[in-house]
Amino acid sequence: MLRITSPRDHVDGFIDLDPQKISWSRSLKGYLAKKETIAFGAERVTSAAYRPFMKELVYFDRHLNHERSQMPRIFPTPRHQNMGFYITGLGSDKPFSAHAVNHIPDLAYWGSSNGQFYPRYTYRAPSAGDDLFSTAEEAADHERIDNITDAALLDYQSTYGDAVTKDDVFYYVYGLLHSTAYREQFAADLKKSLPRIPKVRDFRGFAEAGRRLAGLHINYESVKPYAALDETVTGSPDTDPTELYRVVKMKVRSKQDKSTIIYNSRVTLSNIPEEAYRYQLGARSAIEWIIDRYQVKQDKASGIVNDPNDWSDDPRYIIDLLKKIVTVSVETVRIVDALPALDILK
Repeated sequence: MLRITSPRDHVDGFIDLDPQKISWSRSLKGYLAKKETIAFGAERVTSAAYRPFMKELVYFDRHLNHERSQMPRIFPTPRHQNMGFYITGLGSDKPFSAHAVNHIPDLAYWGSSNGQFYPRYTYRAPSAGDDLFSTAEEAADHERIDNITDAALLDYQSTYGDAVTKDDVFYYVYGLLHSTAYREQFAADLKKSLPRIPKVRDFRGFAEAGRRLAGLHINYESVKPYAALDETVTGSPDTDPTELYRVVKMKVRSKQDKSTIIYNSRVTLSNIPEEAYRYQLGARSAIEWIIDRYQVKQDKASGIVNDPNDWSDDPRYIIDLLKKIVTVSVETVRIVDALPALDILK
């Protein structure tokens, strides 16, 4: 039987597969087979939402990112602002969750599996037409496309009045997806299909709650640290702040007592309210995402050390972030608890 191979199959015989030098994707092998030249461009370095409340720098490039799908239309360049919310993917083993971000979301945003991103806008380059896979970021200018269609807006206005805006519709969806009653009533559907959005009686209540939730979740670095937390510091008061607040791996005092977090050998945070842990994103609370992700780790294959202490020049960035996420968590729980009843219109 004749076996037809692609040009990229022939590159395996002479490329260096050492993972400490490069990670070869199928598409990158294809570019090599076509003898395409790849040059570094500093303008392609941007921020990404890697995990909940954790950003990382990413080199966003059609050659070096494997299968970017529609992301170039959503975040074509670092200059083009956008926001949206990411939900757990179909068939995910994680509890249904939605989280608003304003950076490129990682595919495995919830720690594993995949998800679905709903951006507020997309961008179209003049030369790109309607091609979803065009290299939009290479064009000089872009047209911003509103992802709430005129037809959708008219439909909502026919039900709730002419004062409804496209932003109202977007935030209404985000608020509704946080409803405990909605998640419970449609739990089976959310595991096997994308969310269906019913119309409820109190549209404005959900829209305003969604707006507040999105503001909290996107602007988490700007909220005030939770004032009731106690920060205990031991050791010499003259310790360099860079060393004093350096984190290696945080942990809660015990499974039974999560009100105290051992930040490092010198610093402890206590008086964390129990309700803060009720804000769940996937399989973890928001606080537990901070504990899990902000630790020094080494990738076994590449040998690259990921040190969260390098993210900011502010030595207190991580500990203050933890305090802010307590604020975000408590406020999120209070907004969700106060959501209107799920009174679906017939």
